[in-house]
Amino acid sequence: MAAHLQTVTDDRPLAAPLAMPPASTRRRPATAQRTAQRLANALSITRALQSTLDVERLIELFSAQTHPLVAHDGVVYRNASQAILFKVGHEARHNCTYRLMLGSQSLGELEFLRDMRFSSREIARLEELLTLLLQPLRNTLLYRYALWSASKDPLTGINNRGAMDTALRREVELAHRHETPLSLLVMDIDHFKSVNDRYGHTMGDCALRHVADCAASCIRGSDMLFRYGGEEFVVLTSNTEWFGGLMLAERLRTAIEAMECTCNEVRLRMTVSLGVSTLEADDDPAALFARADEALYQAKLEGRNQVQFTDRAAD
Repeated sequence: MAAHLQTVTDDRPLAAPLAMPPASTRRRPATAQRTAQRLANALSITRALQSTLDVERLIELFSAQTHPLVAHDGVVYRNASQAILFKVGHEARHNCTYRLMLGSQSLGELEFLRDMRFSSREIARLEELLTLLLQPLRNTLLYRYALWSASKDPLTGINNRGAMDTALRREVELAHRHETPLSLLVMDIDHFKSVNDRYGHTMGDCALRHVADCAASCIRGSDMLFRYGGEEFVVLTSNTEWFGGLMLAERLRTAIEAMECTCNEVRLRMTVSLGVSTLEADDDPAALFARADEALYQAKLEGRNQVQFTDRAAD
């Protein structure tokens, strides 16, 4: 059964007070005890949710902490703006879905799943408990976005040089440990300076975005694309021998040469030169990159718009 989408915000009143009433209106001992227990539960959940800045872990903790209070078979968290879809537990027939808001900021949607229908009392309790999630969820989303931003090139949206340095060290270490192949491509836009000189840097930026988008469309999901700096890009492709690296480089070259690159109603013809290297037994990250860069220099020297490869593995 699909439930109506409810909205939970930070100004939603709690279903029951979390403090003891004044002496003049003091309730019966059993009621006071229940109120104290609700306060203790809220404090326990709050402490648990403050222990992580990982979104997935936060949803797991919230599900685990609230399950004894309102039983459920699964939880699904969705956040389209950060491309998050995370599930805990399993699918079930009935659901309650909530749009989470903190002020005017959308924090995504949370769906509770259960084989048995939720009662109106349980729904009210869920809405109360969800108010405890809002601030920790906002913090984890901000942290996640900060990490993402730190690894991205702001112009093209692809990974930046800092992310490349980290990934290259990791992938070289993994390839050596598991004795798997690893190839690296360095790609440079031919005569890019003339684009900036003739049309200005705005046109140059547009051309860079076109090249980055085209390159991203050519690689596998497991491949990693980086903007190294200026008009230079790097592709790191795991489990790929030298021949596969050459094939990918040629695919990139021909795709960019054929792409439509129109900026401010001016059609630009773009070509690229590429150098390819494949990991060898004694390579560290610097050696792997240096050989690809050397091959790129050779491609430029021999006329540009081509692929060069200098590794011994191809001999």
